[in-house]
Amino acid sequence: MEDTRKEQGAGPIPAADFFGEPVAVYTRAEAIADGVLVDLTEWASAESGFMGGFSVPVAVTAGVWDLVSNIPARVQGFQDVRGRAHDLLWMASLAARRGNGSETQFAVLMDVAASRRRKHVFTLAIGPDDNGGPCVTVMLAGED
Repeated sequence: MEDTRKEQGAGPIPAADFFGEPVAVYTRAEAIADGVLVDLTEWASAESGFMGGFSVPVAVTAGVWDLVSNIPARVQGFQDVRGRAHDLLWMASLAARRGNGSETQFAVLMDVAASRRRKHVFTLAIGPDDNGGPCVTVMLAGED
């Protein structure tokens, strides 16, 4: 039997009609609760005083959070988690402004234990949250 919805102007076929109902769904809220994502919306929002801040929810992957929160001993007292997160979020906000799609890459220099300072490449992904609204996720380049 042929689907005539397109001919009748009803629009695209819903994904569930084409693929069937999903077997499992892992939501953004569950990923935050599990620690797979770390919610930085409060720090990243313009309402918190972050210049150039985001107006949508922002989260980083656990890998990004590990990089931000593990401050080498030689720079403790000069750097803190909030400052390192600010650097990351500022560069992410600039990347979002110049991006040409749902994903864009950007780099941030951060001190790490193995060397003085290292350039880390991140991917900023803009997509839907659990309710279909826009949200931002920052991940290490190569993370999915």
